[in-house]
Amino acid sequence: IINNYVEGTLAGVRDKASPSGLHFRDSKKKVDYVLAYHYRRSLARHAPGAASPEPRRGSPSVALVSNGGTGKGRAEPQQQQEEHGQRALPEWPGLPGLELVDLSPLDALEEERRLQREEYERNLLEAGLEIEKDPENKSQGLSFVRIHAPWQVLSREAELLKIKMPTKKMYEITEEKGILKTLNEIWCKLTAPLQPQVPQQENTKMKTLSYPFSREKIYLYNIKDKDTFFDSATRSRIVREILKRTSTKARSSMGIGTLIANNVYDAAYPLHDGEYEGQNDDMNERKLLYQEWARYGVFYKFQPIDLIRKYFGEKIGLYFAWLGLYTEFLIPSSVVGIIVFLYGCITIESDIPSKEMCDQRNAFTMCPLCDKFCDYWNLSSACATARASHLFDNPATVFFSVFMALWATMFLEQWKRLQMRLSYFWDLTGLEEEEEHPRPEYETKLLQKKLKKKNITSENLNEFCHMCDFVYVFCLQNEKEKLTCSDRMPGYAANFGLILFMVTLTFSAVFGVIVYRITTAAALSFSTNETTRSNVRVTVTATAVIINLVVVLILDEIYGAVAKWLTEIEIPKTEKTFEERLILKAFLLKFVNSYASIFYVAFFKGRFVGRPGRYVYVFEGYRMEECAPGGCLMELCIQLSIIMLGKQLIQNNLFEIGIPKLKKLFRKLKDERTELKEMDTNQSKDPQQWDLDYILEPFTGLTPEYMEMIIQFGFVTLFVASFPLAPVFALLNNIIEVRLDAKKFVTELRRPDTVREKDIGIWYNILSGIGKLSVIINAFVIAVTSDFIPRLMYQYAYSQNGTMHGFINHTLSYFNVSQLKAGTQPENSLFAQEVSFCRFKDYREPPWSPQQYEFSKQYWAVLSARLAFVILFQNLVMFLSVLVDWMIPDIPKDISEQIKKEKTLLVDFFLKEEHEKLKLIESFIARDKQRRRSGTKSKRTRAASFSQCQRSPKGSFTSFSSQHTVV
Repeated sequence: IINNYVEGTLAGVRDKASPSGLHFRDSKKKVDYVLAYHYRRSLARHAPGAASPEPRRGSPSVALVSNGGTGKGRAEPQQQQEEHGQRALPEWPGLPGLELVDLSPLDALEEERRLQREEYERNLLEAGLEIEKDPENKSQGLSFVRIHAPWQVLSREAELLKIKMPTKKMYEITEEKGILKTLNEIWCKLTAPLQPQVPQQENTKMKTLSYPFSREKIYLYNIKDKDTFFDSATRSRIVREILKRTSTKARSSMGIGTLIANNVYDAAYPLHDGEYEGQNDDMNERKLLYQEWARYGVFYKFQPIDLIRKYFGEKIGLYFAWLGLYTEFLIPSSVVGIIVFLYGCITIESDIPSKEMCDQRNAFTMCPLCDKFCDYWNLSSACATARASHLFDNPATVFFSVFMALWATMFLEQWKRLQMRLSYFWDLTGLEEEEEHPRPEYETKLLQKKLKKKNITSENLNEFCHMCDFVYVFCLQNEKEKLTCSDRMPGYAANFGLILFMVTLTFSAVFGVIVYRITTAAALSFSTNETTRSNVRVTVTATAVIINLVVVLILDEIYGAVAKWLTEIEIPKTEKTFEERLILKAFLLKFVNSYASIFYVAFFKGRFVGRPGRYVYVFEGYRMEECAPGGCLMELCIQLSIIMLGKQLIQNNLFEIGIPKLKKLFRKLKDERTELKEMDTNQSKDPQQWDLDYILEPFTGLTPEYMEMIIQFGFVTLFVASFPLAPVFALLNNIIEVRLDAKKFVTELRRPDTVREKDIGIWYNILSGIGKLSVIINAFVIAVTSDFIPRLMYQYAYSQNGTMHGFINHTLSYFNVSQLKAGTQPENSLFAQEVSFCRFKDYREPPWSPQQYEFSKQYWAVLSARLAFVILFQNLVMFLSVLVDWMIPDIPKDISEQIKKEKTLLVDFFLKEEHEKLKLIESFIARDKQRRRSGTKSKRTRAASFSQCQRSPKGSFTSFSSQHTVV
């Protein structure tokens, strides 16, 4: 370990760093992982009465005492520090007048962290890793520990982790034949300009046979160079596994995760492959990804999924493959959505109900929209709203809803096929779930439980920890010992209570916006300005939607943090369990937050208004808000579009770009402020790769990336009947989103640890659930929110000539204005004619009927038709979805055949190699017997790889050729 340089050895240390910044200072050993930490050295002072002057800062003497020293004489003071803690120590031998001072709490904490780092690094060395460490040549600063895994460690861990590696055997991939082959060739030629310019395999028709690495069968693998056999992603993954399971005795450290949580280390990360842009001509995978993938200028190109997988790992590769497929599938849905919208535009002039509503000759006198201050009004004044509603409320939207339900099923089926294809080519078939290490928080809680059982108090906890070599061994020595439901009950109770509170908070926010709409509409109705009164509905709707968007964005950020905290107090055992529970909580809260206001407009607004003379009031003076004369579907479209576009523009794009840049700037300024306090004259001008990567934002997982796309998927499918252009806006957003995420991963984030995953996990189940829910919701939107069913019923059941003429009059009921409650009649009515009856939208009996104002027969007939449509639509679409699912196999036929072929080839390859090995052994045995017959007596043993020898009691060697085991 290169550590604790004295002043004389510091010159030129940084200058000796490797030019690329990816190797040790010998420019040979590759840096596989980096640990970063901030250090603060405790200061030394003279003993009272000492005549010698105070040494200058940075001298070898001060460095020796304040930082633990180097070379001889270091062990004794360090041992005294461990034994006496904060008490003053005797003078350092050979340095009269200099002693260690009483440590302040801050210095004592820093000393404890330093000891933990030293012990942890010793344990890493014992595990076989090689370490290079920066000198701590300042009173405080940032230091890096660089880790290299030699071949022995890589091969050992690759065998333990069962990492599949390429063998010497290659085989030909069976190509599709017939018309499929022809279509594939045509498609490849057409899309050639869209392909990224990345290195491809020379012969794409051949595939290397892979097998889990085994040192005993090392002759099977195509090892040309041990330094490059394991790529950088695999090397960093192996080192990360060692870091996670290496423990220390101090403070119950279970691995690097606990040490980072306790601020012993600040960060642990693998290095990027170099700079992504610069003057040098050296091409690396990071620069290649930036040029061909992470720039907005290449938005039209396909993604280099194989290179993404190679550089970032399978888990991130699967995310971008899923995002690419989802974006491609949005193209046909966008085209159909535009056609549906254009159909509405074309047929708007021939829509009879809109014409009737706009015809001033009909003179439908409508009842006042509010009490006392609102006057009677003509239905023709709502002509613009009616015409706009037809753009989205037309028969084509029913077809589009069926299409989108089948589209969602097709997308999920195609993803399963692509996922299986990628699993085959990425050697993920047959991937077993690795046994995960327990999370540090789980281990700590388990240790506390054991200590509580053994009545070990906090005073003798340190003594107990010193008795154990590794705390986690003590925690896990009894396999039956684990956290039970009773241990987690406080966490479960807090989860239930807080989630219920958060859902209630969301509904309260929606109710607050409703109250705002009602009160603002009433206040604007009092205005003396005619323009203000005529635009009340537009003003209230626009401002309420913007307020709702702001509330949704704020609550989204709060819910993300709350979901993480709630998951932590549950104390899940493994990282996978933690991630799944976090996803479920975050999705539940964000789903309710994003769609609560939309559900209100779609299914509740205007349903509990009452009727003239018997309106429903809130706060004893404000009437419940009604839908516009053209129905609530237009308002639902406005609500959905603004929230969807607002979230995509502000949350998904501006936040993703701005927040990482601000965090990076803050971290850089913080480090620069620390550096300015004490300048290092020996600091190299050119920062190394580990310095550049430390400034970047740490990778926190794919949950935010998936979450925003899943919420968008909900906007595209759940209420698509009210907004056919939703897929278009989603497509435009995703074209930017792919490159935005790519640029963030390549330029803004530290390189993530590679994780092998064969699927996208719980996200697929969420997508499938949203797809099924969308069928039900769209059925109710068409049946309840739109006028599709009332129009259908009128045309085929009530119309005298089978046309839509008279539909508006059919949907309006009569009310006798003399029956209005006292104080609710319009004051100073300016209506041109005296009003005896006003109209309101509902199916009720007229005032001259014996059952006046009760629901009419038409109401019950339309309600029955609506419920029948929901049942018919839901079952028809579900049946078609199941049919599509059954017709499309989850595993492509060619991939299924290739997997079977690969298994057969693997067995044949093993038998052939074992047969050759056996023949080689037999030839050496025959040669050995021939030499003994000829009388040649040699005391030298044969090569250990061909024979096993043991020394006889008299000192002679006896060869046991029958015990040959390895070659």
